[in-house]
Amino acid sequence: MAQQRDYYEVLGLSKNASEAEIKKAYRKLSKKYHPDLNDSADAEEKFKEVSEAYEVLSDSQKRAAYDNYGHAGVNGGAQGGAGGFGGEAKALAVLKISLVNSSVVELAAAVPKIQLHLEKDMI
Repeated sequence: MAQQRDYYEVLGLSKNASEAEIKKAYRKLSKKYHPDLNDSADAEEKFKEVSEAYEVLSDSQKRAAYDNYGHAGVNGGAQGGAGGFGGEAKALAVLKISLVNSSVVELAAAVPKIQLHLEKDMI
């Protein structure tokens, strides 16, 4: 599996970049590497990388998951099988995002569903 670069590095940004800075960097780099405008051999690959970074960093929920868990937070991480940790990590990531974006009442209703999901992953 190819090593994925840090999305902030791809766009040439710091981790505390504003939404406007992210958008500006994306527009500049997507124009620079767009396959219709750039004939270099790696232009298409760089364009895809820039687009992927922007897709994550421009969405507040995806960005929060990426900031907390890296690529595993936005790509779903490794799929957990028997004895794997993928399911538990994903459930914890979902719970953390829910904590940030949900009210206490909604979280109370979600806990049994999360517990059921964790139990299924442990089987």
